Amino acid sequence: MTKYTAKDIDVLEGLEPVRVRPAMYIGGVDSTGLHHLVWEALDNAVDEAINGFCDRITVTVCLDGAITVEDNGRGIPVDKHPKYKKPALEIIMTMLHSGAKFSNKSYSSSGGLHGVGISVVNALSEKMDVTIKRSGFYWSQKYMRGKPSGKLIKGKKARGTGTKIAFAPDPKIFKKIKFNKKLIMERAETKAFLNSGLTIEVIDETDKSSHTFHYENGIRDYLDKLLANRKRVGSEYFYHRGVNGFQVELALQWTEETESRIYSYANSVFTSDGGSHEAGLRNALTKTIRDHLERRNGKSKGVTITAEDVREGLTAVLSVFLSNPQFQGQTKEKLNNPEATGAVEASVKVAFERFLLEHPSIAEAVVSRVALAAQARMASRTAKESVLRKTLISHRLTLPGKLADCASTDPDTSELFIVEGDSAGGSSKQARDRKTQAVLPLRGKILNVENATPQKLANNNEIKSLVTSVGTGMGAEFDYSKLRYGKIIIMTDADVDGAHISALLLTFFFRYMPELIAKGNIYLARPPLFRIKIGEKVHYVHDDIERDKIISGLNGNRKPDIQRYKGLGEMPAKTLKETTMAPASRLLLRVSVDDHAATDNAFSRLMGKDASARYDFIKENSEAFIVSSATSLDV
Repeated sequence: MTKYTAKDIDVLEGLEPVRVRPAMYIGGVDSTGLHHLVWEALDNAVDEAINGFCDRITVTVCLDGAITVEDNGRGIPVDKHPKYKKPALEIIMTMLHSGAKFSNKSYSSSGGLHGVGISVVNALSEKMDVTIKRSGFYWSQKYMRGKPSGKLIKGKKARGTGTKIAFAPDPKIFKKIKFNKKLIMERAETKAFLNSGLTIEVIDETDKSSHTFHYENGIRDYLDKLLANRKRVGSEYFYHRGVNGFQVELALQWTEETESRIYSYANSVFTSDGGSHEAGLRNALTKTIRDHLERRNGKSKGVTITAEDVREGLTAVLSVFLSNPQFQGQTKEKLNNPEATGAVEASVKVAFERFLLEHPSIAEAVVSRVALAAQARMASRTAKESVLRKTLISHRLTLPGKLADCASTDPDTSELFIVEGDSAGGSSKQARDRKTQAVLPLRGKILNVENATPQKLANNNEIKSLVTSVGTGMGAEFDYSKLRYGKIIIMTDADVDGAHISALLLTFFFRYMPELIAKGNIYLARPPLFRIKIGEKVHYVHDDIERDKIISGLNGNRKPDIQRYKGLGEMPAKTLKETTMAPASRLLLRVSVDDHAATDNAFSRLMGKDASARYDFIKENSEAFIVSSATSLDV
């Protein structure tokens, strides 16, 4: 028996726990975790703006791979802490759970990571330089991997106040250090929307570009952007800003579409799963519209309005600022403050009732829109229930005939490969591991669900096969506990048509099974496009750039044998297994969403009916499309 004594107990001090288990603090050491460092530094600066001490922030992507975040706030205190006898700056940068956000003395509202954020950034940085303007002087201190590399230095005289933090992520922690400028710009723009009057500039030294975000109308400008390509109901939107225990700000308008888009924030932090503040909004809108409809039609007439009817076609931006936000989980997907429901409901209901009374034509348009949604729901209930009953049954006897299922019934070990066509399906079935890998061939390009009516969606055979195979149901009937496969892998040809099919499938999952993306169940396979044989050595490459790089490195006398795969169907099963399906040798890209609002907007513009919006999007993002041909990007 192995001895287990006090000598076996390790005690990690300071920031060492962060370096040992970084995923506990930033979610991972991939691109998402890397950018989380930027969000922490940016959130600290935004907190100064939220509390009225800052009106300008600059984020710089530096040539050397570092990130600089500078604000004109109060500046981090540099005087000595009475208990620890060290400068407050050093304590904040090197000790977890230190800061001014645990009480309401210095911050009435904040969105930082429970006061541990910037010390975590320091711990996971190879080096960090902090410069403070405070008390009429510059103050600076340097750190390496979370530890001070020198003392706090008092510099020359300075005007104004502020904080500048420059950090270089540690290559010993992160697999790949490459910042996505577009992602940083989207986050900066959202923060500017939520804090009217705040200016945030994003500078990229690598391409010498600069973008400035400033919105005097705040979330009203945000709503205009979200509705830019949609047909609105009513001549103007509803806007409300009030205080009911805490600040509540709301902008909303209905559209002619069937989807609802509610973007909620608490202290400038996006709450993708909603929470108590969203519940208050839903209650207020449902009760107000129901009362208005009853006054118009009488209680005995018309249809019964539900929250689902009210949400149909609604686009809303809700922002609240609380003194003590209670988030669910470290990544803050949901607000749990119970008092937020009643406070938001009371504040919004009074203002929305007044708005409808003062704008009778808009009230009529909105109420009619909601009533039509209720009528459509009731008329299609029988047909929908029939379809959904079939999709919720996951017994093997009722699975689609085209599905080649696996032997395992354990979702943790089971995988579903979605392929296009019988030819690719045949190769995939031969290449798979029958114990854990299932294959579902779909015929052609599936329905573009962005433009489809609910009835057309319910009657589509390929969609029904997909939903039945996954097992969870879709939309309002989605039940994650019925998921049959832990990995759902979109495996299409490595060409333009394959990319289009992937985009159609991702649109479906994003719109009707978003929880699968949120929980990391959706993947993209990366089959090779070329087979390059040089002598006895074989290379499988994924694009033209990778091919040209290998060829350019050859000696003049060596001639490569290059084969281009037209599709998965013509690839030998052995090759398909080795390059794309076998867990030990394949490459999978997990689909994730870093900015839900930006992703939603991209799907709407790229997959919607408006061709001009699609054309404009491609022009705006031409650089990203070029980069994506050579780089694997998160979705």
